[in-house]
Amino acid sequence: MQPTLLILAAGMASRYGSMKQTEGFGPNGETIMDYSIYDAIKAGFGKVVFIIREDFAENFKATFEPKLQGKIATAYVYQDLTSYVDIEIPAERTKPWGTAHAILCAKDVVKEPFAVINADDFYGKDSFVKAVQFLQKDCSANKYAIIGYELSKTLSDYGTVSRGVCEVDIDHKLVGIKRAYKNIPERRFYIL
Repeated sequence: MQPTLLILAAGMASRYGSMKQTEGFGPNGETIMDYSIYDAIKAGFGKVVFIIREDFAENFKATFEPKLQGKIATAYVYQDLTSYVDIEIPAERTKPWGTAHAILCAKDVVKEPFAVINADDFYGKDSFVKAVQFLQKDCSANKYAIIGYELSKTLSDYGTVSRGVCEVDIDHKLVGIKRAYKNIPERRFYIL
């Protein structure tokens, strides 16, 4: 079974100033997602699911459908403030709820093992190869994985960033996650 790549792309990119998820920067206007999807296809993923806001749908489909047609199956999931939420939503709330909520919104579309990435992060070919190997050989109902990076390799010289810092035990099993900023120790890992 080929695994699915779930791409979190519902963010508003408010600090960036426009929809950076579809912003082209490569020599032929490629987006960061184009590079990720290319690496994912080569590694063996069989489907890509975009988690987006419904008002992004037209732009996303126009950008990605022509590029991906015949190369990989695609699906779109809309993350909105009311899906799977059982509370009164504050009137000033406009941003999507976050990663766990986004993944929950995809539960009716994703039935196979899957990996989750952010639309605006670059992971590199090796990450996708490792993810497919794990998802096809080791993943189970009780066994999951995180592909980690040395923290020092994920920090920016162009402004502050926050990272999910994983603490692992001697057997490389996850024992905790903390949110941290640029000045944290380098012997920890950034979450994929």
